[in-house]
Amino acid sequence: MTQPNPGELNVTLQVNGQLHALSIPPHATLLDTLRERLHLTGTKKGCDHGQCGACTVMVDGEPHLSCLSLALSCEGRDLTTIEGLAPEGELHSMQAAFIEHDAFQCGYCTPGQIMSAVACVSGGHAGSDDEIREFMSGNLCRCAAYPQIVAAVRDVAGQSGAARNGGAP
Repeated sequence: MTQPNPGELNVTLQVNGQLHALSIPPHATLLDTLRERLHLTGTKKGCDHGQCGACTVMVDGEPHLSCLSLALSCEGRDLTTIEGLAPEGELHSMQAAFIEHDAFQCGYCTPGQIMSAVACVSGGHAGSDDEIREFMSGNLCRCAAYPQIVAAVRDVAGQSGAARNGGAP
């Protein structure tokens, strides 16, 4: 790694299975680093205050608000953005379910919604519509596609053997 620019620090981030050696300011958020340094623009900047969920990415398999995470704190951790969710040319089952259920309108919140929805199912939090809604409550949709989002999550949860509509897990 080369010498960092004045006022910047060297960091190596593992994003979507690839290592990236970067020189960044110590105060750089993960969101800004992903978008501006790595050109991974699927992760959206919504409120920039951790209130909307549009910037949700996976850190070590758990959903995180990238606007509230310092990029330096993510060194040595496994980061997954919407671009890394599925192999090239294929859709993740959650992406396909969002399309099938028309679970987006303007699409701005969709990457964060999908990342949280994947965590919802993989974490076993999709046992009922209420449980899905509770888990997904940190992701806001200005277009109010919530019923379709819940249907998409329920569909994928059903495919993976999770319980549906209040059934026992």
